[in-house]
Amino acid sequence: MSSDAAAKILVVDDNEANRSLAKATLEDEGYTVVLASGGAEGIAAFTAERPSCVLLDVRMPDVDGFAVCERLRALPRGDETPILFLTALRDVDTFDRALRAGGDDFLTKPVRPTELVVRVQTALELRRIKAELRDHYALLKKQRDDLLRLQLQKERLTAFVVHDLKNPVNTMDLHAQLLIRDKELSPSARESAAQIRTDARHLTRMIMNLLDMSKADEGQLAPKRAEVDLPELVRSVIAELEVSARSRDVKLRSAIAVPRVVADADLLRRIVTNLAENATRYAPPASAVTISADRTDGATELRIADTGPGIPAGMREKVFDPFVQVEAGERQVGRTSRGLGLSFCRTAVEAHGGTIWVEDASPGTTFCLRLPDEP
Repeated sequence: MSSDAAAKILVVDDNEANRSLAKATLEDEGYTVVLASGGAEGIAAFTAERPSCVLLDVRMPDVDGFAVCERLRALPRGDETPILFLTALRDVDTFDRALRAGGDDFLTKPVRPTELVVRVQTALELRRIKAELRDHYALLKKQRDDLLRLQLQKERLTAFVVHDLKNPVNTMDLHAQLLIRDKELSPSARESAAQIRTDARHLTRMIMNLLDMSKADEGQLAPKRAEVDLPELVRSVIAELEVSARSRDVKLRSAIAVPRVVADADLLRRIVTNLAENATRYAPPASAVTISADRTDGATELRIADTGPGIPAGMREKVFDPFVQVEAGERQVGRTSRGLGLSFCRTAVEAHGGTIWVEDASPGTTFCLRLPDEP
């Protein structure tokens, strides 16, 4: 019994004996068989019966099998129904004509019953596979379209964040600077204005991180390399984070033994700022965060070390993923990437051809990054 027992087979042949043999053979396998004695009758039967497969004689008096095949292919469902030619002509020209007409298989008479069954089963199996492939293609196309729609929505959101939020944040920073310069302002108010400026700069970094992560996703984050005064860059980072660090009773220290590094100054500054700000947030009161740099094997290594809760070895790679929260030992003190900060650092370092990793400072954590002289 065939696995496609419910399938309907249309047999189009002007020879009654051939039709009877095909009918008996296929019905023994459980198929439903529809007979047609000529081309025109076969076309009408195809439209009325919607068969799963067609056995089509080549030589018929009214319309030959090649013409019937071409007309069947033009009908609804005709392009997806397997058509097997039956012919006593065993030559290359007939075979080529059968293929050009749209035939799926070619059997020469006299057809052995066993061969007929096998070829019909094969044709129906191929039909099933083609239908599944069409379904898979439709599913893949839908998934692709959904991903493209999400990508466009993400680009629109990124454009909103960068263009519509950057200007008001810059305005906040400008007004905070004006307040700080006001000599009549009380020390506490001036301290508050300084904190507003620190937070505004933090928001600006977050916005730029989002923009750069989007560029990296599209393969467009390309560092603009030049010589950078590394001690001066670190001094400016410490000055920017001074208010925030002081509010936590944390000191920022520089131990830079490398005068210059070849890098994108803006990206490198934001890398160091993100790492130093992260270290400051988790450093315990009355402690220090140290930013150091050394030369080794044709590269510059920067280290930002704190004495806060460490990061378990198994989580040191995951901490660079967006929005990851990790637990620190039995104290269950969480360290989190707080958005895209650490993820941006990894992306920007790798864009320089470098690497970034976490080491245990015992106590505390050291973020390390290596920037090669040549990308």
